[in-house]
Amino acid sequence: MTRLAVYSHKPCWRSPGSPSGYATDGGFPFQMNALSEIFDSTTVLVPIHIAANRTGEIPLHGHNLTISPLTAPAGKGIARKIGMCWWMLRNSWRLVLEAARADVIHSPIPGDIGTFGMILAILFRKQLLVRHCGNWEFQRTAAERFWRWFMERYAGGRNVMLATGGSSEPPSKRNPRIQWIYSTSLTEEELQNCQFDRHAPGTVSPRLINVCRQEKFKGTDLLIESMPLLIEKFPGISLDLIGDGDAVEELKSRTVELDLTGCVTFHGKLDHERVLELLKKADLFCYPTKSDGFPKAVLEALACGLPVITTAVSVLPQLIGNGCGVIVDNPTPETLARAIGEILSNETTYLPMSRQAFKTARQYSLESWRNRIGQLLREAA
Repeated sequence: MTRLAVYSHKPCWRSPGSPSGYATDGGFPFQMNALSEIFDSTTVLVPIHIAANRTGEIPLHGHNLTISPLTAPAGKGIARKIGMCWWMLRNSWRLVLEAARADVIHSPIPGDIGTFGMILAILFRKQLLVRHCGNWEFQRTAAERFWRWFMERYAGGRNVMLATGGSSEPPSKRNPRIQWIYSTSLTEEELQNCQFDRHAPGTVSPRLINVCRQEKFKGTDLLIESMPLLIEKFPGISLDLIGDGDAVEELKSRTVELDLTGCVTFHGKLDHERVLELLKKADLFCYPTKSDGFPKAVLEALACGLPVITTAVSVLPQLIGNGCGVIVDNPTPETLARAIGEILSNETTYLPMSRQAFKTARQYSLESWRNRIGQLLREAA
């Protein structure tokens, strides 16, 4: 394997301090760095945003990794789809040139730029690596149905198709060559550094935490509504909410309505180190989501020894069901409060869950993720 081209919609921006000259946030830069170690050179095609929110900035860098800057698609929804025609005209020469040069094309989806990468790989007969990073189980839009059809149609041969999640059953019955892959941004060193001797939180002032992009389907509203019930038993309880998203203002309003401003803190978007800091200070990770793929934040919580309360969505039962948390079916404020209360008030339950959380997280290092993808590509080639 020599040259990798990555086609991604991940918003990036110029950063003079970065080895590549560009930066972004989240787990993407860690994963690109890891993937670049498999190849002689890596080119990442990403949209460059001028007025970007640089909170949590992480340099994009890696082994012989360079950035091929694309203009940022404008608008949202229908406006964005219409504008993509003009965007294609402006960026087509770069998209085609990098596809022609590449030996392997990697398309993380969902995303329109990743979709172009998938199509170009087939047209240029390049080895294709697709990572479906959304919720594989549900296809609500025409684009989601297309991505699933495409992966089921082209998985096999030289092409490696991976769905983010996990199960004892393969992702697709139509094409069993599609495989599960987990998602992580934690190196073996970070996983080791996250471990420390935890103590049962007690009932005086336990700290709950939730980390995600705050959208309606993530269930954070149910968590907030469980707080008045928990305050009756744990008067000093607090909740840290990390992440931005479309539901933040509505969640803040609900917090005010319930008179919870003193015990619920909205931190917004934070950098990687600060998130790990707050996870280490917390006592319990609460994530009553209704839809997900493989949430990296849950893995980060486990790495910090936090028992997790979550739902039977995607890979979560597999992650949590081995004794490091509780799965809540059909979560409501009442059932969440009950599950949280039972863990916080029982030291004999809490400490074994915490130890199992550390043990589980160690199985999901960034190095193992990289090595598995490399092995799959070599076998397919």
